[in-house]
Formats: sequence, structure tokens, C-alpha cells
Amino acid sequence: MPGDAQPHQGLRGGPSYLTAEHGLAAWFLTTDHKRIALLYAAALTVFFFIGGAGAVAIRMELFTPQADLLSADGYNRMFTLHGTVMVWFFLVPSIPNTFGNFLLPLMIGARDLAFPRLNLFSWYLFVGAGALLVYALVAGGVDTGWTFYTPFSTAYSQSYVMAAALAVVLVGFSSIATGVNFIATVHMLRAPGMTWFRLPLLVWALYGTSLVIVLATPVLTLVLLLIVAERAFGLPIFDPAYGGDPLLFQHLFWFYSHPAVYIMILPAFGVVSELVTCFSRRQVFGYTFMVYAILWIAVVGFLVWGHHMFVSGQSLFANIVFSFLSFIIAVPSAIKVFNWTFTLYRGQITFDAPMLYALGFIGLFTLGGLTGLFLASVPIDVHVTDTYFVVAHFHFIMVGGTVSAFYGGLHFWWPKITGRMYPDVWARFAAVLMFFGFCFTFFPQFIMGFLGMPRRYQVYPPEFQIWHVLSSSGAVLLAGAYLLPMGYLAWSLIWGERAEEDPWKATGLEWRTSSPPPRDNFRTMPAVDTGPYLYHPDEEGPRHDRPQAHQNQGRET
Repeated sequence: MPGDAQPHQGLRGGPSYLTAEHGLAAWFLTTDHKRIALLYAAALTVFFFIGGAGAVAIRMELFTPQADLLSADGYNRMFTLHGTVMVWFFLVPSIPNTFGNFLLPLMIGARDLAFPRLNLFSWYLFVGAGALLVYALVAGGVDTGWTFYTPFSTAYSQSYVMAAALAVVLVGFSSIATGVNFIATVHMLRAPGMTWFRLPLLVWALYGTSLVIVLATPVLTLVLLLIVAERAFGLPIFDPAYGGDPLLFQHLFWFYSHPAVYIMILPAFGVVSELVTCFSRRQVFGYTFMVYAILWIAVVGFLVWGHHMFVSGQSLFANIVFSFLSFIIAVPSAIKVFNWTFTLYRGQITFDAPMLYALGFIGLFTLGGLTGLFLASVPIDVHVTDTYFVVAHFHFIMVGGTVSAFYGGLHFWWPKITGRMYPDVWARFAAVLMFFGFCFTFFPQFIMGFLGMPRRYQVYPPEFQIWHVLSSSGAVLLAGAYLLPMGYLAWSLIWGERAEEDPWKATGLEWRTSSPPPRDNFRTMPAVDTGPYLYHPDEEGPRHDRPQAHQNQGRET
């Protein structure tokens, strides 16, 4: 039935978090984790469009072998804009700062995060960092690439390197504040009976991600401040003419930036786990192994930074060690793919839009992960370093994986966030379009990269044009897949059907309250006496002639 004009209601007719307070001040001074999640979502959408505009300009330029649209310097500044914005202002914070903020207290039965004011402060830090980065881009841009490699960033670049570096430092402090908040919340505010091994996998993923954020981000902060110090005060840190070491920057940068890969992908693992178990009506296969795989990734992720430096001049022994460790860290990721597959086995699978996004994630992440093993092999890495093979691998995991999971989670929890349902046919179409658009965009880049097409060049030999045309054409489909949900989700806010408390018949605590939830999440404190996924036992598959199990943990009376 079409939605009516009645205001959102919480439990027993009380106001939801959306209508409990009114006015701009109620939003910009709120300490409600759910409203702060929406503030983050609004800011992230802005940066997604800014970073996406850079990608559009890049693909338009690469449609032909000549420099038709951008100069060499302009092209450098454009891909730096795209990379810097998308990595630090969308991919890293996307799932933790939106779904993490909104869902973590709900999933563990808490009324809010441990430090609500710190949560709001982290959003203001994020917006301030974004404003500083936009200033750097508007004032003239940055031409170093998103990695800020020395000595170019310290001794030669005439662009706004310091402003961009300080922007990333500020957004790092925002991430640390969020990570500390999540860790404290999981330790201190779990509902009665919510033991560690009754936590949903999304909570485990956010917890592991928070540990990585808190331990790794200070290293990034340090190395970017050293760039600022060398540029501003001439300190001899990275300049070899004065006893500095330019490779020191790479070691420090990648010591953070490879764990940052897992900051982006671990939350996506958690989202996909929630979707797969719900829409296959099966318990997560090997829940304990999934938990330990998350922790394994969080720990070993700190030990593989050197595989980004196989051609930098480090010793052969170091290359062998980092190559071995890179293969080792593939094991927990493979465990997750196998466990998702066995969860699907004999399940009562329904292909709702969230499930299609989850299946797309599994396909894209698997292909991206397998090509990561190519790059972990020293001889192959030497051949494809700084080519489009690396670009394709990175995007298959970070963009194909993280964004697919983000959209899957958005469609899954949209009824809980807004109290509205969206048109399912359009949502399924968008999910399929995203998968094929992504493959059409980035798979040709594997081929051209293996054939020797270097990245970061806007002029290239004509024999690569066919691959660039295919990639740019696929980008049009991908852009449509990204934009289409924004249209029908906005439509659903006014005309969408009213959502039930639990439209998917899921089993988490977040579904045991109203849609949308009240200001304090639960009218009475929920209690937990079972595991997180009560669908069907591991050893027995569901049958269509038997009622589906449905968890009643924490349902309010």
C-alpha cells in the first residue's frame, strides 16, 4: 500500500529517532548515534560525487590516445583528486561511519555508543578535513597522487600538498575517535547475555576494523606531518642530499595503507555475512572460524606492507618474506568465501536486492583476491608494477567489494533506517547492473595492464585504445548503477510502503525494535540467551515443508 502522511512512530506509537526532535540545531548538535550516522551518510555522498567527477574526467580523457581534455599536469591533479577523495573520504569511512554508527548499538542491545559527544566531534572533524581538502582542490589541486610519494611531494611539487596532507591527518583523527568509540562500546555496553561468541559477525568486523584503525592510523599521521615539516621547515627527513631516506616514507606509508585495505574490506565482510545468512535462511557456516579469520586478518595485515615495494630496491630476502606473508593472509579471506558458499549450500535462497549485491560482492572480491595472489608473486609483480593490472586489482577489491557491500547493506537496513520499503524490481535491476557494469569497466584493465599499459598516463599507444574504450563504456553503465538507487530510495521516502519491524524475517537485535527505531533504541533492555543466527542448524538444510526457525531473542514485551 502507498505510504500515508502520518509521522514516523516508534514502539507503541512513540516518536522515532527521526521525529523525536526538530530543527537544524537538533541535528547538528545531536548525540544520537543514528542521526550522526545520517550526517555521515550525507557528507559521504557529497565526497562520492566529488571523487566520481574525477573518475568521469579520467575516463573521458582516456577514450582516445591523445591528450584531448586534460594537460599532463591537469591529468595528474585529476587522478590525485579522485584517489585522495575516494580512499580517505569515502571508502575508509563508508561502512564503519554509517552502518557502524547506526547499527552497532542496536546489534548489541545498547542505547547509544559509549561516548556520544566524541561521536559527534568525530563527524565535525570529518567535515572540517573535507573542507580543507576541497580548499586544496579548488585553489589549484595536488599533483602527487594519493600516495604523496617523496621526494616529489617534499622537494619538487608546487601544488597544495600541505593542505591535502593536513586534511588526511584530520580525517585520520576522526577515524581514531570512531574506532575508540566502537571498541569501548563493544567492551562495555553489550546487552545481558550477549557474550563475545554471540556477537553478530558485523559487530566482530567493526571491532576488528576499529583495532586496526587505532593502531595503524597514527603512523599515517606521523608520516604526513613529516612531509609538512620537510616542506615548511626544510627538515632533512626524506631528502638524501641531507642524509634523509626517501624509502622511509614508503615503509611508513604502506605500514598504514595496507592495513587500510582491511579497514575498507573487513566491514564489508561483516555486511555480506549478515546478508548471506538472512537470505539463505541458514546459520553462518563455521561462525567461530569466521570470527578468528577476522582477527587473523587484523593482525597479519600489519606484516605485509613490503609487497608494495618489490621494485623499490629492498633485499631479495625481504621480498621473499613479504611474498610468503602475502600468501598467508589470503587464507582467512578464502575461509570467508568458502564459508559463505557453504552457508548458501542447501539454503532457501531468495534473490532480493540485498542478496544480489552480496552475491556480486563475493564474485568481485574473489576475482580481486585471486589477482592479489598474482601481485604477491615477485616475478609477476615486477612485470605488472605500475600498470593497469594493479589499478584493476585494487578496484575489484576496494570499489567492487566495498561499494557492493555498502549498497547491499543500504538496501537491507533501509526499512530499519527510514521505515519505508523501496521498489524491489528497480533495486534488483540496479544490483545486476552494478555487477556487470563493474566487470565491463575494470576487467579490460587486467588485460591492458598485463600487456604493459602503464597507469597515470593520459597519452598512450593506439593499440591500447580498444581496451580503454571498453573500460570507459563500462563506466557509463557503472555510473548508472550508482545513481539509480539514489532515485528510487529518495522516491521511497515519500511514496514507499510502510516497513514492518522485521520485513526480512531476520534474527538480529536491530530487528527487535520498531522501524525506524525510537530515540533510545529499545523501550526495555533486551536480553540474549542464544547465538546470533537462529535459522537452521549447520548439519541440516532447510526443507520447504518445515517452518523456518525465527529468533525471538530480545523481543520486547
